[in-house]
Amino acid sequence: MRDLLLSVIIAIIVILFLYQPVKVEGTSMMPALDDQERIFINKFIYRFHFGDIQRGDMVVFWYPNDPSKSYIKRVIGVPGDQIAIDHGTVFLNGRRLDENYVPDMYRDMLSYDLKTVGLDEYFVMGDHRSSSNDSRSWGTVPRRYIYGKAVFIYWPLDKVGVLH
Repeated sequence: MRDLLLSVIIAIIVILFLYQPVKVEGTSMMPALDDQERIFINKFIYRFHFGDIQRGDMVVFWYPNDPSKSYIKRVIGVPGDQIAIDHGTVFLNGRRLDENYVPDMYRDMLSYDLKTVGLDEYFVMGDHRSSSNDSRSWGTVPRRYIYGKAVFIYWPLDKVGVLH
């Protein structure tokens, strides 16, 4: 009984503070993440500021227009960055952003006027641009809404591995 109780306590601590299993819902992060895949997110890294949120991180956050929903997107712009999109090509601080994680077939031809990312805010986008509801539609994500970084796929078994 003692071992079972200890195991439950350790599991609760891990899920509350370190890693949490999450199911991907939707196609906005394809091809990196497919609909219905299961991943682990690291909640510890951002909660206690042991790691800064970096461009390229796949983050999980509460949707700013409805905090009861969670989204997963890729960070494109960090505080102070200038973002513009011209017919699907992202420009970061005046330079074309190399986005090798977005295949041509997932790009769209939308444009977005120049915007400076505010203090404690992040500009996020899905990798499947033509299928993503992201910062282009509803603006930046406040830092306080970001609660995890996608780190590991554990289902399906043929895709098990670390996310880059």
